[in-house]
Amino acid sequence: MTNPTAAMLVIGDEILSGRTRDSNMHHLAQELTRIGISLREVRVVADVHDEIVAALRALSPAFTHVFTSGGIGPTHDDITADAVAAALRAKIGQRADAMALLQAHYDRAGLPFNEARQRMARIPEGATLIDNPVSIAPGFTLGNVHVMAGVPNIFQAMVASVLPKLTGGPPLLSQSLRVARGEGEIAGPFGALAAEYPDLSMGSYPFLQNGAHGTNLVIRGTDPARVDEAMVRLTRLFG
Repeated sequence: MTNPTAAMLVIGDEILSGRTRDSNMHHLAQELTRIGISLREVRVVADVHDEIVAALRALSPAFTHVFTSGGIGPTHDDITADAVAAALRAKIGQRADAMALLQAHYDRAGLPFNEARQRMARIPEGATLIDNPVSIAPGFTLGNVHVMAGVPNIFQAMVASVLPKLTGGPPLLSQSLRVARGEGEIAGPFGALAAEYPDLSMGSYPFLQNGAHGTNLVIRGTDPARVDEAMVRLTRLFG
């Protein structure tokens, strides 16, 4: 059985300008791998409504799940919720449950629940809220699209809230062998071995250390016996 698949859409001018380094993709990839969902594609788009809509309309039908990060805060450039609604052709407005969560949060903090903060309660019709234990403002799931904040600790908390509700497959296992040879030297036999194991993924990752070339050879798969068998063969070739 093929594992479920996922794509990630990273939204934000600050990522594309280089002002902010994205760490959310790395975290999501690790967590999806752990539960047996294959992250197959990551896109980064600017805070432009039509670009977000176009990306979601391409990704949503192509993958089991789509995860977005960024653009659900209180400012004018936080347009993700509206773009998701447009992409999936849903109405959007302030949700009573989201309003209640935010109102209680700002009341406890002694801060006004002003118009800007109320924007974070705009949720597409038919969506399910994603819990945010860090700053309360919720994310949401609409169809197969999971919409989350861009701030890393909030994103991670939302991922932890969503993943237990998803059905994964066998976890992806990996083993690696570090060899003191360049890729050009090992490419032929390594490629031949990979051809014998079409159910496994084999990759080579070169490095340069102290002026010497080397390669990390990695074998990935969901069947531990097959990964072990291929790893034995690999070690005999290059160990």
